[in-house]
Amino acid sequence: MNIKEALERGSLRKIRPDRGLVDKELVEAEYDLQKARETLQEGDVKWSTVQSYYVMFHSARALLFSLGYREKSHAAILAVLEDQCFKGRLEEIFLDDYRAAMNARENADYHYTYSSETAKHLLKAAEEFMKRMGGLVG
Repeated sequence: MNIKEALERGSLRKIRPDRGLVDKELVEAEYDLQKARETLQEGDVKWSTVQSYYVMFHSARALLFSLGYREKSHAAILAVLEDQCFKGRLEEIFLDDYRAAMNARENADYHYTYSSETAKHLLKAAEEFMKRMGGLVG
């Protein structure tokens, strides 16, 4: 799905860019990152995996709010990230990491499959993703 399709389907809508929402999402991402670190250290691989995804989710929402979008689905966020890659504003590795985190969260939540290796990788990827989104929103 691209941005045009997401807007037509109603899974994405235009809003006025909102710095307050941007900042709120970045605070949530930072909170989730701290919790993901703690839960991984405690050995809770599944929950750290889920939390690492939400670091990326909230970071990406910050980008959406800065661009003047509000999503109604996780796939709509992916459409905006793909668009940012297409426009040369975002490196493809971040898009790949977001997709991998989405899949890992779904596997952990719905299929009860997760691993320490994946959780460690996602935690590192989530930290880098959050930094990159922060750089894009200013």
